[in-house]
Amino acid sequence: MRCPWCELEAGPRALHAHLGELHAGEVATVERNDRFFYEITCPLCGARYEHLVRKAARDREFIEGFGRQIAMVALDMLVHHLLAEHEVLAGDQPELQAPEHQGTGD
Repeated sequence: MRCPWCELEAGPRALHAHLGELHAGEVATVERNDRFFYEITCPLCGARYEHLVRKAARDREFIEGFGRQIAMVALDMLVHHLLAEHEVLAGDQPELQAPEHQGTGD
């Protein structure tokens, strides 16, 4: 798999670790209606995922203290999304090539 933010190629576990080390800032924690949610947006297609932080939905100290773990959960969701929706990241990226049915003007 290829990292959606840089050129690293790795398996799902190694990609997840890489995302946590270098791209954890892509995960947002937002507060709405006195509850906390984590959000992650796929940089390839713009799909946004959010989830309520259930363990401490109203506890700002928990969110601050466990921010890294929360980010890792969100990044795990992203890795699963990449596998399911962008399987082409496992090898060459044909989506960057012209579709076969389109003419090249020759």
